[in-house]
Amino acid sequence: MSLIPSFFGNKRGSSASDRIFDPFLLDVWDPFRTFPQFPELFRENSALVTTRVDWKETPEAHVFKADLPGLKKEEVKVEVEDDRVLQISGERSVEKEEKDEAWHRVERSSGKFVRRFRLPENAKMDQVRAAMENGVLTVTVPKEEVKKPDVKRIEISS
Repeated sequence: MSLIPSFFGNKRGSSASDRIFDPFLLDVWDPFRTFPQFPELFRENSALVTTRVDWKETPEAHVFKADLPGLKKEEVKVEVEDDRVLQISGERSVEKEEKDEAWHRVERSSGKFVRRFRLPENAKMDQVRAAMENGVLTVTVPKEEVKKPDVKRIEISS
């Protein structure tokens, strides 16, 4: 079975069991597509799924960047727990449908979101900073310098 898709109409690997393991398959299974009677459930939970966060480590700090388009800084909370957990949370309000409006598509996510990250031992928990600009939240957690253990050479006697 070839995992490389054919662009020239080759029917090889066309059974359902062969297509399951095809990494290039463009038709992605959507479990919510089969539940149209619960659109509010999908809409409310979709913010949890789509809140994207990058975490990079520089020599000086751990830097988190979260895409939060359309949110104000007052709608976002950044908290640090005692057990070295950084939590980013908030809520995006649902736009209400008016009587004279007809919505054709709702793709923007709304609802509550929470992202939690366990920080390493070298994080300075008391110096965490957060800033929001153009819908991107940046949380900077400075790092402590890891003290290398003192090594004392011991002479070996004969």
